[in-house]
Amino acid sequence: MGFEQCHPAVNLLFFLPVIVASAVFSDPVCIVISFVCAFAYSVKRNGRRALLFDTVLVLLSALFALYYSTYTHFGVTVLGKNFIGNNITLESIVYGAATGLRISAVVMWFSCMFSVFTADKVVYLFGRISPRLSLFLTVLLRTVPKIKRDAGRINGARGGIGRGSGQGGFFKRIRNSVSVFSATVTKTIESFVISSDSMRSRGSALKGRRAFSIYRFDNRDRVYVTAMFAAAAATSCGAALGYCRMLYDPKIVPPQITPVAVMTYTAYLIFCLMPLALDLFTEYRFRAAREKCFEI
Repeated sequence: MGFEQCHPAVNLLFFLPVIVASAVFSDPVCIVISFVCAFAYSVKRNGRRALLFDTVLVLLSALFALYYSTYTHFGVTVLGKNFIGNNITLESIVYGAATGLRISAVVMWFSCMFSVFTADKVVYLFGRISPRLSLFLTVLLRTVPKIKRDAGRINGARGGIGRGSGQGGFFKRIRNSVSVFSATVTKTIESFVISSDSMRSRGSALKGRRAFSIYRFDNRDRVYVTAMFAAAAATSCGAALGYCRMLYDPKIVPPQITPVAVMTYTAYLIFCLMPLALDLFTEYRFRAAREKCFEI
């Protein structure tokens, strides 16, 4: 059972704390842990596309650090001056790099979250709160791909008579694109009216309506949540004691490496690696079982 096959509540209980921690923790060790784990898990989930995207994020983080150190002035360790004569300090460069990595880690965790959370999981989680909200999300989540398909069909049909969005000169293409957009909007409004009438006729507004669920919180989810809460609790204790923060202004104060700090970093590393470890363990068990079947 990989992390994607866990109960939706388990997925939510992981991604919310890790995203908040990645955005809040300013200690460089925690930042590097979050960034590396998010990088590895996003590549595991999305392959080469994620690798290219994450590499671009690293470059953007470096550019942000350069920009931040050029236009933000604090710190006492002067490294030089920019083109307008302002000081470039070590503290501003380090803080800019740390901020860029934190933002990159949050973006990568969100990309992992979007790949794990399918539409039915979102509908299930919100449907437990409000069935009407669940129904609204169902309609909303299928609207975007439906609009894309309708626009493609309309553009293809108009292309058959020489009025597609990519046909003709520059101004004709603009007129054709506006016509395709207008037809798509009209079809979308009509589909909303039809969907509304259909849902009303099926009793969507009646009282006592409950959300449909295909998920069950089993013992594997309980074990996983227990381990996740243990790692999160140890990290929270270290954060409460100040081991997940670092001062950059006016001078960089490195974190003290104590047994409590090591425990905090280890717990945070375990927490961030749990989805990747579960996926790798599941794949290992699957390969071992398949090889055993072939031997038989």
